[in-house]
Amino acid sequence: MNKRTAEPRVVTEDAARRDLDPNWRWDRALPAPGHTSVDFETRVDFRRLHRYRLGRAKQALQASDLGALLVFDVNNIRYLTGTKIGEWERDKLCRFALLAGDGDPIEWDFGSAAVHHRLYCDWLPPQNFRAGMLGMRGTVPPSAGLMRRHAEEIAGLLKEAGVAGLPVGVDLVEPGMWLALEKAGIKPVDGQQVMLDAREIKNIDEITLLNQAAAMVDGVYHMIWEELKPGVRENDIVAKANKMLYEMGSDDVEAINAISGERCNPHPHNFTDRLIRPGDQAFFDILQSYMGYRTCYYRTFNVGRATDAQRDAYKLCREWLDEAIQLIRPGQSTDKVAAVWPKAPEFGFPDEMAAFGLQFGHGLGLALHERPIISRLVSMEQPMELKPGMVFALETYCPAKDGFSAARIEEEVVVTDTGARVITHFPAEELPIANAY
Repeated sequence: MNKRTAEPRVVTEDAARRDLDPNWRWDRALPAPGHTSVDFETRVDFRRLHRYRLGRAKQALQASDLGALLVFDVNNIRYLTGTKIGEWERDKLCRFALLAGDGDPIEWDFGSAAVHHRLYCDWLPPQNFRAGMLGMRGTVPPSAGLMRRHAEEIAGLLKEAGVAGLPVGVDLVEPGMWLALEKAGIKPVDGQQVMLDAREIKNIDEITLLNQAAAMVDGVYHMIWEELKPGVRENDIVAKANKMLYEMGSDDVEAINAISGERCNPHPHNFTDRLIRPGDQAFFDILQSYMGYRTCYYRTFNVGRATDAQRDAYKLCREWLDEAIQLIRPGQSTDKVAAVWPKAPEFGFPDEMAAFGLQFGHGLGLALHERPIISRLVSMEQPMELKPGMVFALETYCPAKDGFSAARIEEEVVVTDTGARVITHFPAEELPIANAY
């Protein structure tokens, strides 16, 4: 059958499990195979990855009461279509894709990118790549008619797919486009939940890419351990980490937190030009992606030496994290994991909203925050079940008794059939001392 016109298969639960674990032995280490494809061993199979992701999306759509999904979130577009035009697109709301019924996704691209995809993306029919333009976040006003034109085009495609009249799930959208859809007779509703349903279970290709991304950060943390010394600034470390990651093949360094000394408590979630000083406690978070698959990976160091208060904070932070990791297994509920973490007042915050993100778990994939979310703020009342193939980060934070230092540690884990597999490998069992005196 001509692959340019073949319908992608719908992935059943059994097929999803086979793609998750095709002849994979979980008693062996997960691969971090490098950035190239080779003919002498199986690495990431990108066409299997596309089949799996599209199959999962179709399965989630069929299980909902929606007739179609209309997505503007670049991560959802990539999940459905396997296409990407760089980080330039991320905040533009300039591309969108439609998955209607059981058909192939149709994608509207920014100008010549549609022509490029017809030439190079042969896993979808070439006619499914179309040029589109909505208005670039309102810079072209809705009165120009671009939104109306595309809304009417989408209404016609829904009719062709036999799903006209059914709700259409939308993830992120400009208000003008939402109104244009309604005027075209379409009923837009929340579609992000359906996409998150699809994305929560990763197959072996996604897990391999996540593991490769984590391996890159392993190397960056060794560099930081070597470079962290008095006179270096937080932003110097950030610059060197960005350079190293892009040289290693990162396609997006989303953010790097670099926080030291008196800035550690409370956690500011940014970096400055502060000079590193002897005895500082310093923690870092590296958020980057390889082939779209992201890391969220904290490590804490001390510079030259550490006080008892700093060591005690690190020890508690590690204990809270290890207690959570020990609970990770299929069938576990997220409220049980969140329950092992201290309540907000126990580490200096008035309530769980103020402390949100400090004792925290969150799914990783094409986005930084996927399912499950694990937190005392939401998990106690809305628990989720952990399933094999979920990949997420667990992160803990402990202020030191000196009033300004703090420890922050994070591990990324894969839920296997028997428990958690940690894929973040830079040593963190004990407080690392950089350039010890």
